[in-house]
Amino acid sequence: MLVGYGRVSSAGQSLEVQLESLGAAGCSKVFSEKRSGTSVTGRDELAEALDFVREGDTLVVTRLDRLARSAADLHAIVARLSTKGVGFRCLQQGGLDTDTSTGKLLLTVLASIAEFETDIRKERQREGIDRAKVAGVYKGRKPSVDVGQVRALHAAGIGPSDIARQLGIGRASVYRAMSD
Repeated sequence: MLVGYGRVSSAGQSLEVQLESLGAAGCSKVFSEKRSGTSVTGRDELAEALDFVREGDTLVVTRLDRLARSAADLHAIVARLSTKGVGFRCLQQGGLDTDTSTGKLLLTVLASIAEFETDIRKERQREGIDRAKVAGVYKGRKPSVDVGQVRALHAAGIGPSDIARQLGIGRASVYRAMSD
């Protein structure tokens, strides 16, 4: 059975092209999610796909970076699949197939390139932020907690747990706001 996995990083992106490609490739079941690929942590659909596949199945993705952004994560996922007797195929990178020695070599090379691209993107982002700070135009993200509101509620005798619940924030955020 061919089992597909699609992923985009943010809610504003569309999975449509990936889902169409996976369907056209013959995937009987497809798992998809909108989560960052920089870590496997918190990617519930990926975890379900890895649990779902059985010996003789093949996990299919459209591009390697849809599965993992780091070589270590990619190799760990492929090793887990291999242990279960599950193949791995990547549609857009030359039909990469880890059932062959050449496919395994290509996987390693492409995984390293994907990780390199992520590092370069982070460096460019950091450089842009640093330039904006020097120019005085970088403000950072807007505060998610209104410190004045937290302090006012606390002064009114409301406890941290109730403040957190009322404002829809974590208790740790309440404690940080009260200590600043």
